[in-house]
Amino acid sequence: MITYIKIFFILIHTFICSILALIFIAVDRTFTLYHYLAKYFPFGVLLISGVRVKMTGLENIDRKAVYVFASNHSSQLDITALQWGVPNRMSMIFKKELARIPFFGWQLYLGPYVVVDRKDPQAAMKSLQRAKWIMDKKKISILVFPEGTRSKTGEVQSFKRGAFYLAAHSGYPIVPITINGTDKIMPKGTFKLKSGTIYMHFDKPIATDNIRSKPDEIALMEKVREIIISNQKEVN
Repeated sequence: MITYIKIFFILIHTFICSILALIFIAVDRTFTLYHYLAKYFPFGVLLISGVRVKMTGLENIDRKAVYVFASNHSSQLDITALQWGVPNRMSMIFKKELARIPFFGWQLYLGPYVVVDRKDPQAAMKSLQRAKWIMDKKKISILVFPEGTRSKTGEVQSFKRGAFYLAAHSGYPIVPITINGTDKIMPKGTFKLKSGTIYMHFDKPIATDNIRSKPDEIALMEKVREIIISNQKEVN
């Protein structure tokens, strides 16, 4: 019963923030107002949910720099926690199906986010080009989930190469983020929403301006995955 009450208030909060986001997108094409709202929105969701976020490694991050943030993914709550926790102006790549959700999906599509069609490789490549444009022109960092989908077990799955192609071809450093606890608070495939604490660690940025080939990208991919797994084990 408590879960349904939380979800009810989260839906109201989401609707109000989505309307404000659409207004801010219309009046401010620098997305400054939008990014302020992008901090308020997850704060409200976490507050209603009774969830705290404990962060470490923020000293590794330059808040004015542009990065590719790469995080593990085991719960829908990961996105909310990362929106709140990442200190930089941030965009993310989201699947095109979300754009169909009235108001919420519309503001994602019209905002500084990047829509991707995971079933169409050519469209996915255009999405990566769009992400690079946002980084270059808007100076906005990009959040990616290299696993491609949420883990059912909480263990880090194999990574897909797209995030590392983006990092290599954009030249921006990639920051491994390890997030723990969300799979227990809101497991994949359920509407259960428990109170609890999410742990988030920002590792040191890894330079990508020396990546020259596909094997280099794969080596970077494995390095980031190993860092995330190592940090996950330390927290557990």
